[in-house]
Amino acid sequence: MSPPRLRQLVIAANSLDTADTLQSVLGLGEPFPDPGVGEFGLVNAVFAIGDQFLEVVVPTTDKAPARRFIDRGGEGGYMAIFQTDDMAALRTRVDGLGIRRVWNIDLPDISASHLHPADIGGAIVSVDEPRPAGSWRWGGPGWRERSAPGRFTHAVLETPDPDALAQKWGLVFGLTADKRRLFLADAVLYFTEGPADRMIEFGFELPDADQVIARAKEKDLPVEGRSISIAGITLKLEN
Repeated sequence: MSPPRLRQLVIAANSLDTADTLQSVLGLGEPFPDPGVGEFGLVNAVFAIGDQFLEVVVPTTDKAPARRFIDRGGEGGYMAIFQTDDMAALRTRVDGLGIRRVWNIDLPDISASHLHPADIGGAIVSVDEPRPAGSWRWGGPGWRERSAPGRFTHAVLETPDPDALAQKWGLVFGLTADKRRLFLADAVLYFTEGPADRMIEFGFELPDADQVIARAKEKDLPVEGRSISIAGITLKLEN
């Protein structure tokens, strides 16, 4: 099993206004509203960035897990979706670790498993195997035509015990933590100390970073250096 790719990062927000703001500030294309997320009591907007995806989910019922997430700690980083090249091996690995799979699907073009957040910690984690490898069902039809240039560089997870969380995530992916870091095929996961399990930062490379910062200031979003705060998450521009 090769190191996974980071394919999609998800923000849980109270309103799709967050998606509108992200589209404007980051210069993104039209989002895909996935009707399938209704199963989880959500509406959403999925933006393509290169061949990766930024999603905003908004709970529509009080019983939605995303509603409980927001009520517990506020809006913020909710889910991370990784691409594996060997779903069978990944499922065998997580089962052996005693990590529950709370949702599984096997379609002709993709297989996916959601891991129980109480077992893995830090965020809801999904591991998916698209077929062919460059495809991505969750981006919706024609996502390549709607994609904006750029890529994810990293995500930061905060937790009371970052060494333990980094080790646990590493076991899932068959990776060894290096100074509270996991090196994926195309990005880095950082684990830092904090009061609760929370995904707190997404890193990007975008071709028009200076304009992004300017647009964020025009929207009165908090900006510090190359970092923008929105809906409980920090967006850090690496270029």
